[in-house]
Amino acid sequence: MKATEAKLLEFLKKSPQFVIPIYQRTYSWSEKECRQLWEDILRTGRNDAVSAHFVGSIVYVEKGLYSVSSQSPLLVIDGQQRLTTVTLLIEALARSLGESEPLEGFSARKLRNYYLLNPEETREKHYKLVLSQTDKASLIALLDQQPKPKDHSIRVEANFEFFKERVAEVKGELPALCKGLAKLVIVDISLNRDQDNPQLIFESLNSTGRELSQADLIRNFILMGLEPQLQTKLYGQYWRPMEVDFGQEGYSTHFDSFMRHYLTVKTGEIPNVREVYDAFKQYARSLKVAAAGVEALVADIRAFAGYYCAMALGSEPDADIKAAFHDIRELKVDVAFPFLLELYADCAAQVLAKAELLQASRWVEGYVFRRAVCGIPTNSMNKTFATFARALKKDRYLESVRAHFLLLPSYRRFPTDDEFQREVQIKDLYNFRSRSYWLRRMENHDRKERVPVDEYTIEHILPQNENLSAQWKADLGPEWERIQKTCLHTLGNLTLTGYNPELSDRPFIEKRDMKGGFAESPLRMNQGLAKLDGWTEEAIRERGGRLAAQAASVWPAPSLPADVLDAYKPKARATGYSIKDHPPLITGALRDVFEAFRKQVLALDPCVTEEFLKLYVAYKAETNFVDIVPQAKRLRLSFNIAFPEISDPKGICRDVSGLGRWGNGDVEIGLTSLDELPYVMGLVRQSFEKQMGNGGDA
Repeated sequence: MKATEAKLLEFLKKSPQFVIPIYQRTYSWSEKECRQLWEDILRTGRNDAVSAHFVGSIVYVEKGLYSVSSQSPLLVIDGQQRLTTVTLLIEALARSLGESEPLEGFSARKLRNYYLLNPEETREKHYKLVLSQTDKASLIALLDQQPKPKDHSIRVEANFEFFKERVAEVKGELPALCKGLAKLVIVDISLNRDQDNPQLIFESLNSTGRELSQADLIRNFILMGLEPQLQTKLYGQYWRPMEVDFGQEGYSTHFDSFMRHYLTVKTGEIPNVREVYDAFKQYARSLKVAAAGVEALVADIRAFAGYYCAMALGSEPDADIKAAFHDIRELKVDVAFPFLLELYADCAAQVLAKAELLQASRWVEGYVFRRAVCGIPTNSMNKTFATFARALKKDRYLESVRAHFLLLPSYRRFPTDDEFQREVQIKDLYNFRSRSYWLRRMENHDRKERVPVDEYTIEHILPQNENLSAQWKADLGPEWERIQKTCLHTLGNLTLTGYNPELSDRPFIEKRDMKGGFAESPLRMNQGLAKLDGWTEEAIRERGGRLAAQAASVWPAPSLPADVLDAYKPKARATGYSIKDHPPLITGALRDVFEAFRKQVLALDPCVTEEFLKLYVAYKAETNFVDIVPQAKRLRLSFNIAFPEISDPKGICRDVSGLGRWGNGDVEIGLTSLDELPYVMGLVRQSFEKQMGNGGDA
């Protein structure tokens, strides 16, 4: 590696050509970064006391695999964003100068011939900077002053226009602008392919500009070390089509999320959102992918990216499945994507029928919506969907999906019809975050002629106005305040209308009979209102019950015959041990402490089980979260949680991660008396909730 300080313009002038390899990300600087560079250049140019402004490094491969002679292009490893942005600025300045030369060396002709073009070369060699893919054609069109290509680069065009406008604004300060450009300084870093590792250098670079995304790092990790011919093949056949599917702006926005879900499918573990690249490297290395096997990995990523675009970006061709994915997106439940990706992949492989994919997707939707209505915390759903595929029996696919949903423990449960119908009637659905979603689904369920619900507004039949009219008070009776408070935002009192201003706070009979009122409404949500002679608490609750029953059909729960479901239930493991094998728990001072402890632990959740083993007692949800090792004078408790993660203000926990112990976990305490139990249960809950998903990075 050779690193030297250099003035950027002199560096551009002496270098024959910069080529951006296909594995590099596309040009991605936004107006924010361009504005910062512009302000830095002007500030430097206006101040004669400032001799230079550092803008980062330009790293390129000079020798070895990409053999470079004095006239060969330099392959840029880092610095594309700065090179491209300065090129756009110089082109904008050249167009503004015309025949003038505000500073020696800064005429339009010299700017182009020194820094933008190789005037004696033809074709691609004519240009100092050659970008990749869409960016390439767009930049060449700009430099040739030709119309932009049909599929032009959004960022290249937008940033060029930004600089054109800025140059026009400072017409009187063009010398300062030229001085600022002349003062830009970089670190010129040339790599020797035979001696340096471009990938490690690329990962460790901490230059100015936009931070590398996980997608950038992954693409480079896969492609950088390959022979150029194989790079070109894999990029053109797999990676470029994937970028096109995501879209120019969508690729940088969505790829990192996609890769996180992809790795969850492949490994069953959810990578930390900031460590997706590290997780990918670990996964790729676990496959022991040789150069010849890289194509299979890239092809698999390409296939799953297509599935992801179908789900997350609305590119699914099947109308019914597309609608189901749209509804899931409205619920903002990205954590379900790993499970849906598995389903979609099996559908693509014809292991799962399209109708079965649709049904399973609707169960996912129903599961998420029912839990939201029932107020069940969402923090366990990431693990639920990350591990769902492990429970599938693909020879009886849909049956195993049903069974797994039905057998989820209480904290992950699929709410029953009774629970859902009870809660949906009393839930504040007006202030529910998915209000437009549930109204649309209720109105359009099983309806071929869909109603554009967005064109309607939500209507409170019993008005929100705290100053109800005398007629409303009379209709509701002496408890009108309580009724308004408890029923106002509930399912029974909400509907849709196109006449909200006209309905206003009118009495119910007027709302029913007026032009465009409930009696004339074509909406299903308003069916039955025309037959009512008044709007009372009883009417609200009756309508709420009727709509709740409909809701259970809109968001159905899976079902299975009891004997079929029993076959999926895990068989209890017979250990052959009981409390009798632990004398300290039966007699002596610890008996009361143990009985109080086990009672409180088992009361944490119905899913918690107790298992007596030879040397300790285990308390489990999915797996052990706390174990007891009975000792003569104390109960030694082991918590299945990392020591740094437990909050222990009293400092009684001990880190036993490096010690051999009976029991599971890295944290240990002793319990000797009932007085200690309240504090100890606080520690137990932390271990339990960590396992339930509260500590997960959803």
